[in-house]
This record gives sequence, C-alpha cells and structure tokens, in this order.
Amino acid sequence: MLPVPQVSRRHFFHVAASTIALAPRLPSVEQTDRVALPSAFSSLKPLGGRVHPITPDEFRQRIEHAQRLMADAPPAASGSPSQATNYDALFFAPGTSLYYFTGIRWGLSERLVGLVIPRAGQPILVVPAFEEGRLREKLHLPIEVRIWQEDQSPTKIAAAALADQNIRTGRIGIEETTGFTFFDHLRDAAPGFEYASADPVTIACRAHKSAHELELMRLACEATFDVFRATFASLKEGMSQDDIAHLVEAGFAKMNLHGGALVLLGASAALPHGTLQPQKLREGDVVLIDGGCGVEGYASDVTRTSVYGKPTEKIARAFELVRKSQDAALDAARAGRLSGTVDDAARAVIVNGGYGPDYKFFTHRLGHGIGLDGHEHPYLVRGSKTILEPGMTFSNEPGIYIPGEFGLRCEDDMVIAADGPAQLLTPGFDASLEKPFA
Repeated sequence: MLPVPQVSRRHFFHVAASTIALAPRLPSVEQTDRVALPSAFSSLKPLGGRVHPITPDEFRQRIEHAQRLMADAPPAASGSPSQATNYDALFFAPGTSLYYFTGIRWGLSERLVGLVIPRAGQPILVVPAFEEGRLREKLHLPIEVRIWQEDQSPTKIAAAALADQNIRTGRIGIEETTGFTFFDHLRDAAPGFEYASADPVTIACRAHKSAHELELMRLACEATFDVFRATFASLKEGMSQDDIAHLVEAGFAKMNLHGGALVLLGASAALPHGTLQPQKLREGDVVLIDGGCGVEGYASDVTRTSVYGKPTEKIARAFELVRKSQDAALDAARAGRLSGTVDDAARAVIVNGGYGPDYKFFTHRLGHGIGLDGHEHPYLVRGSKTILEPGMTFSNEPGIYIPGEFGLRCEDDMVIAADGPAQLLTPGFDASLEKPFA
C-alpha cells in the first residue's frame, strides 16, 4: 500500500518503487556504520554479488515483444482507424516504462526525452542536444538518437523520425504516465495519426515478470524482512513514528539500498495511511510498519503489524482474521481466474468474521500489481475483470481498521503460478502478532 500523507513514505515511493527519477545519494556503508544504530542492525550487509542487473539482451527482447504485440493485434474488420486495435508506434516520456524497454533512467523535466518504438525497425530517442553525451552513456542497445536544440520542437523531430521510416499515418499508443503537454505537442506535430492509450501493449509486457525480474523482487522482499526484523527488535517505549521510520531508512542505507517505511502507532493505525499528528509508542500499542525497497528498480511492498506489549483479545482476534484473509487470497489467486475474485475471497473472510459489511472495516482493495512501480497494473479490486496469468505479481494486503482503537494490516507480495495457488515472493507470512517474522 502506498499512502499519501507522510513525507517519509512518499520519499520511499519516489526513490524505491519509481526508480526513473534521479536518485538521491545514499550514505555509504562506512557512513552508516558511524551512525549509532541498535545492535539488531549489525548483521545487515549489502546484497553484493547476489544482484544481477537486467541485461542488454533482455531489454532488446522486451522491445521485440512489444513490436510483436503491435504487429499481431488485428485491425478492425471495417478498417476504420477509430475502431482499430493495432498500433504503428508507441510513444514514451521518462518514467518506469522508458527504463523497462531501454534500461535508461532519466528524470522528468520540461525538456522532453522521448522514446518512439515503431511496429518494426529500430527505436528512436529524441533528446536535448546538450544531454546527448550523457544519454549515450546510458544506452544498452542500438537505438537511433535524434537531438533537438533549445529553439526546436522535440515532438516535430519525433514525427520526422517516424516519417523517415515511412510512418506518416496510423495509430500511436501513448504510455499512460506521459504528461499531457508532451502528448498534446506530439498530436500537433503529427496530426495525421490517431492517438490512443498504449496500455494494451505496455501492460501486456510489464504485467508478466520474467524469472530474472522475480529474482530481483524476491531479493527486495528478503532485504525488507531483514531491515524490518531489526527494527521491530529495536522498539522502545517513547519512540515516535519518525524515530522508527528513520531506523528503517538507515537499515536500508546500510545495505546500500533505497527504501523507507510508513510507521503507524496505536489508534493512528486505524487510518491506513496514517495521520499527521505526532505519536509516541506506549505499552499495548499496535505497531504497523509498511514499506520496502528497490533492487535494480524492482520494488517490494511489505507490511508487518505487532503490538508493543500484550495484545488485547480483540486485537488478537482481528489479527487472526486478517491472516486468514491473506491465506484465502493466496489460494484464490490462480491462473485463469478474474482478478476481482481474489478480493472477493479475502473480503469474505473478514466480513464473515464480523467486520463488515463491504468496506466498513476493510476499507481498501486487497492489492495492487507491483514491479518497477510500487503500484502498477493489474489490480486486485472488486469487480475487476483481468484474467490472471502466470508471472503476474501483486501485493496481498487485507486489513481491519477500527476508528479510535487500532488498525491491522498484513502485506506480502505474491506471483501467479502456472498451476495451483499463487506463490509468495516474501520469505513467509506473519508468524503471529508477537513474532511478525517466522
């Protein structure tokens, strides 16, 4: 779950889940060793040689896959462009999709760095002239680079590049996060095209994770467990939510990773994304830590809930329902089923346990897709009609939130299997309120 109100969690989303933006400089391992971290953090080490970056050949295969999808999509029987389902090219501004297809991480600004993938042939990158040298350093595969000067229109140059490939009419798919200004300028520069969402191609590519992508996500989940385990072991009465969040951030920095967490204490945990009001940890408080990190850009999103001291019977019972809801979701998340049915299965456990109806106490959807973005397509929400397929990855995060009392959420990441229930990407579900890690 990616909340909005708290700065530290927004920072996590920016630098961990969405790695395209120019990342801030992390402290080195030596620097974090000089920070007075509790002893539970002493065993944290960088992942080192366990991390294998995505290769140039993998980026090439991703572009070829997108081109096959563009070419294989059948045109409408009537031949009307407004009804067509195929594409002649795709257009991207900086973002995680730019990285997915090219390996280029680039910050978004008013100066367009645009990627055009035609249905056949070599991709084209349009880049400010003064940035050409820096961009070429980031190239992982053959891509035509066209530069634009400060008094030129980059979208006109993109349109001209398409025309040079004899693509002057047809249909261009616009990647979903492309700023309206870039789309609007491209539409003005190339009025002969029809424009549509690129989602049928980009989601079809990104939603199915390769074995390598799953490996990176498992490493991110494992690192998150290690940092969270050290954090829970270091809790002390009187700590604020910011104190605890800083421990999480320092733990990830000690592993040379970008990451962070939202921390909710006591009654504030009844608001899934927390409150701006400062909190101090007290005996009997619920402690909810929700966060993760990125490994080669691939995100983890994990929530662990415990109690500082002895839980009440009401809290313990609610926790058991949330855990059973996770089990039901894992079993329901099977290839061939509709995505909405997974939310149905998880919600039924909580509602039938007395915390209903509908969204009254389980106030959000069950989960979201996860990968290069902390939240990405598809989503596990009531009524959603995506057919689950092997390799799709999701958060599994039911919760119970009782205003003025407490909130509980258990969150793990999972992947749809070829056969049977989904498989966990995290090392394991919550063991208990007292022991959040098996």
